Amino acid sequence: MIKRNISGVLLLDKPCGISSNKALQIIKYLYAATKSGHTGTLDPMATGVLPICFGEATKFSSIPLNARKHYEAVLKLGYQSTTGDVEGEIKKISNASQSANLSIRDCESVLRQFVGEILQTPPMYSALKYCGKPLYAYARKGETIERKARTVFIYDIKVDSLTGDELKISVECGTGTYIRTLAEDIGKALGCGSAYLIGLRRSAVGNFDLSKSQILKVIENMNREDRDGCLLPVDSLLSDIPSIQLDKEEARYLLTGRALSARQDSISFTLPVNAEDKSQNVRLYYQQQFLGLGEITMNLNLKSKRLMSTSYMIEPYHFAANQPYR
Repeated sequence: MIKRNISGVLLLDKPCGISSNKALQIIKYLYAATKSGHTGTLDPMATGVLPICFGEATKFSSIPLNARKHYEAVLKLGYQSTTGDVEGEIKKISNASQSANLSIRDCESVLRQFVGEILQTPPMYSALKYCGKPLYAYARKGETIERKARTVFIYDIKVDSLTGDELKISVECGTGTYIRTLAEDIGKALGCGSAYLIGLRRSAVGNFDLSKSQILKVIENMNREDRDGCLLPVDSLLSDIPSIQLDKEEARYLLTGRALSARQDSISFTLPVNAEDKSQNVRLYYQQQFLGLGEITMNLNLKSKRLMSTSYMIEPYHFAANQPYR
């Protein structure tokens, strides 16, 4: 198979039962892509939005990692799993019968304590590294490594339903949040001893949601043209970041590795609101062509941070001339 230098973003609705890396390898093969990567790993039992980046989009794949995530989770109250989900060894907590007496109002009251900044201890079955190896490698050998609790942020958490000992919740959270750990902590707070995940679906990553996502089986049955039509542009990864339109001279100046001073009278671009408050990232454009990611510094200089390859620009010759700015 001939590999293709394609660039773009595919939003995959990852199916249950395969790892994020396995899903990536399947998609990479289907698109015959030379370069690809995914952003924000989902556990094998989890489903939902998994952004997959091709080519130039891999340069910006770390950006969605810091975006808000939305999850729909189903918790089994009064039980404990070695992995925090259905893939582990399950045992019933014999002295935890509180779930039979819970009401939705009880759950809503308790869940309020998890909104805002909270401390979480990462699970042993996670990809966090210790001495160069992921924690799950130690867990599979029956070893336990001491982990420090860390701060994560929960923007919102709601009760969707309560049926017997199964509690369905919706969670909006920041980066680094482990929903498995959250489930265990909720189970304890409800007086049920613990809980584990029997279902987990990621419904959104930043501005990417399930309405824009593609189902793997559908993609497998598409021809190449239709598959390519599913790709979003590279700059869709940066849609939350302010943009700046540059003229030709400004674009050429930045693409040759130099910085612009926004205080110069000759500068034509408009700074984002509150640009003087702190340094910030900006999307760079010339004639609607996405050039890459720039940064406005505290002293209002604009410099390039991560640029698209000129081979992906509509008219790269515009910027090839090695001439001084103005």
